[in-house]
Amino acid sequence: MEKTTKVTAELPKLAVWKFASCDGCQLSLLDCEDELLALTKIVQISCFPEASKTRVEGPYDISLVEGSISTEEDKKRIQEVRKESKVLITIGACATAGGIQALRNFANLKEYIDLVYAHPEYINSLATSTPISQHVPVDYELHGCPINKYQLIEVLASFIRGKKPAIFSSAVCTECKMKGNVCVQVGYGIPCLGPVTHAGCGALCPTYRRGCYGCYGPKETANPLALTRWWEKELKTEAQMIKQLLRNFNCATEEFKKASDQYE
Repeated sequence: MEKTTKVTAELPKLAVWKFASCDGCQLSLLDCEDELLALTKIVQISCFPEASKTRVEGPYDISLVEGSISTEEDKKRIQEVRKESKVLITIGACATAGGIQALRNFANLKEYIDLVYAHPEYINSLATSTPISQHVPVDYELHGCPINKYQLIEVLASFIRGKKPAIFSSAVCTECKMKGNVCVQVGYGIPCLGPVTHAGCGALCPTYRRGCYGCYGPKETANPLALTRWWEKELKTEAQMIKQLLRNFNCATEEFKKASDQYE
């Protein structure tokens, strides 16, 4: 059973909440290791079920929210989290864009359930998977699937100190150039979402001669359709493959959805 502790603390209270997700972004916080120890000197981790059953009562100065809203229960619970949080930060593709589970938004949910579950009558789910921002006000969105742990530390430290996080909106292409990578599109003819995807992964896939899958979502002023039209013309990429690349971790973002709808 969860323990609830009443504590009077001078440090700001941090809470971490999970909705429909794989837990990968929460694990990114635990992966901070040495940085996490330093973080505990400037913030009190008051609620983090992934790490501890102990829970300090709210309200909380900062809440990190992972996961999308996929059930009626979640719709009610996120309202409660918002009321208990002075600052609410969404982390990861599920919380900021609906996640990979937002593929249901393009299809008939009942058909999916009937195919996957032996007893579909037990499933109680919304027809769509939506980001947290569609249900409550969000103070900051940190993108990624999973998020970059160093970006997370920067965001937390910035909000604790009352300054704007230094997270830049450059494309993955910038990271490729900094690493000296050969462009996979120009050099190898591989479709890559890097030009329209927010940086943060360290150009992981292109470094190993694979096209970017758009894990960090569309960058500022992204124009995916202009890129995919170039794929069609120069790389002879088929429409079905283009749709599959756009309908991935951030399929429900306005930019990727609008572009992918052109390939129905």
